[in-house]
Order: sequence, then C-alpha cells, then structure tokens
Amino acid sequence: MALDPLATVADLEARGLTVEPAETAIVGVYLAEASAAVREAAGVPISQTTSTVDLEGPDDSQWLTLPGPPIQAVSSVQIDGQAVTDWRLSSHRLWRAAGWSTGLGPTGVTVVQEHGLPTVPEDIVGLVCRIAAAVLVHYRAQPGGEGLAAKDVRSERIGDYAVQYGDGGRITEIELPEYLREQLAARFGGGVTLVRSR
Repeated sequence: MALDPLATVADLEARGLTVEPAETAIVGVYLAEASAAVREAAGVPISQTTSTVDLEGPDDSQWLTLPGPPIQAVSSVQIDGQAVTDWRLSSHRLWRAAGWSTGLGPTGVTVVQEHGLPTVPEDIVGLVCRIAAAVLVHYRAQPGGEGLAAKDVRSERIGDYAVQYGDGGRITEIELPEYLREQLAARFGGGVTLVRSR
C-alpha cells in the first residue's frame, strides 16, 4: 500500500501558492513524487505506518536493531517462520535473552512493526511543498508541459539572446542535492530498505 504524501494541496495553499481546481490532480502527483524523493533520501517512511521487515538474525548478540525509526510498537516476531514472544522492545531494538540465532547458520527474523512519526514535522512538510511548487512553476511555464524539461541555466544574456546550461546532472527539481540527502539520512537514521509495507 502506498503511503500518503508528506504534504497536501492545503499545505501548499497555506504557504501562499494558489492551486487552480484544474491543477489539483497534477499537484497531487507532484506532492507524491516529492514525498517519495524525501523518504528515499531519509531511508525511512517518516510518517507513521506498519511494515513487515525481514532481517538476518545476528549470531553473536541478544540485540536486533530495527529499521525505520522511530519504532512505536512491534506486534509480532518470527525466527525462521516460528513465532517467538520472549523479546522486549527497547530504544528501537529488540532484545531477546536467547539471542537471535538457532545455531544452525543464518536465521531469518520477520518483524511486524509500527514505526515513523505520528505527525510529519513542519520543516519536512515545507520541503515537500517547496519541491512540488518548483515543479508546478515549471509545469505552468509552457503549454504542453515543456517547462518540466530539465534546464540548469548557468548564464543568460539578453542582447543577441544566449543561454548557457550547466551539466549538474539534475533531471528535475525533485532530485535532491547530495547535501540534503545526507542531512535527511543523518536526521532520520535511515539506510535499511523495508521489505513489505501494509
């Protein structure tokens, strides 16, 4: 199941951007794309959701670190398909006195967890809105969506019109710069891909 965007059309309008009724659907697409880019950079869903994650159980520790913090709750744990209940959630990790290994090689641990933030932080809502607004401005720039084409303008001259494009590698406004990707990953502690969300 797809997650709801991290910001809404109402959030955009609260920040001063007027969205025409005919643009509501396309703006919804831009908000979803911007949210996906922010989540991918953060490495976590950010907003609260329930996910099923498959992890390899460590053979030398009683602790199992869960992806996608903050972890709000864990509803079930299985080791190699067998349900276990002798675990405790602490600091976004599961602790189990018997450890996570069966002693027969690598073990698969399946965890159903509720994680993410109940309320999306305002700065993240603002970031998603700014990205979507930038794409909307380009969409509005030329009929037929030509304004969406990537243009990294480095210099422009008016007399005998000339324009110089850069080669920064960006395709759209939705591609986040590396510094921002690093900040989001550091802030949200992401980096592990979730296997299944529901």
